[in-house]
Amino acid sequence: MGGELEVPLRDGRVLHAYDTGGGDLAVLWHHGTPNTGAPPSPLFAVSEPLGIRWISYDRPGYGGSTPHPDRSVASAAADAAAVADALGVPRFAVMGHSGGGPHALACAALLPDRVTAAVSVSALSPYDPPSDDGYFAGMADGGVASLGAALAGRAAKERHEATPHDDRDIGFLPADWAALSTDWSWFGEIVAAAQRSGPAPLIDDDLAFVRPWGFPLAAVTAPVLLMHGAADRMVPSVHADRLAARLPTATLRIIPSEGHITVMRHAADALHWLRSR
Repeated sequence: MGGELEVPLRDGRVLHAYDTGGGDLAVLWHHGTPNTGAPPSPLFAVSEPLGIRWISYDRPGYGGSTPHPDRSVASAAADAAAVADALGVPRFAVMGHSGGGPHALACAALLPDRVTAAVSVSALSPYDPPSDDGYFAGMADGGVASLGAALAGRAAKERHEATPHDDRDIGFLPADWAALSTDWSWFGEIVAAAQRSGPAPLIDDDLAFVRPWGFPLAAVTAPVLLMHGAADRMVPSVHADRLAARLPTATLRIIPSEGHITVMRHAADALHWLRSR
């Protein structure tokens, strides 16, 4: 039986979780920024014949989950484990898109006895202090401004999010915008749901991305598939190269001409890859 549930945590927080039910391969979906955690319905037609059961949750502050200010990327591992425990799932694969990619990798690194394989799509790599010029290479102005504000600290990031910036180039290709109106219109639904929570969870996400993640990527021992669109300007594909250099078990697939959203049209290949693991 699938559905939605509330998962209480030992620290008093609650996570709003999702479960499609069915299938013998549980894949824990990590959503992007800002999204909520509803499993990726555009992939159901592919995942159901593969026997995939999607489980997921709203990251803290999004949707029905309690905020957790100043959380690290690493904190996703304990939250994911709590959701899996509540659903009686001992072992699972993980998959994350965009802002969900680092959180999926956190699970792979910190839950080595439970995570069987990981897929990270269009994800950022860690920021290397004290300065990391390569981090912003090829990134659209909107992303540089947003993550640059996060590097300056919470107050600067809060000011940035309080300032209208609808005219900034966020790095979507025309094909990305078209996908949001057609086969991947689902993204519009979960972004709208996330925005009802206000900017706080997005701020916590971006602060976590540019701070130390709380785990070494080299600790990941499960197989990892990194997928990235070569034409992505929201998170340029150099980030996939940087992740691959630090992940000893990674397979890197840079897909020509695809952007931040259109790369998800190749997610069926990633699900077949997970099934083969």
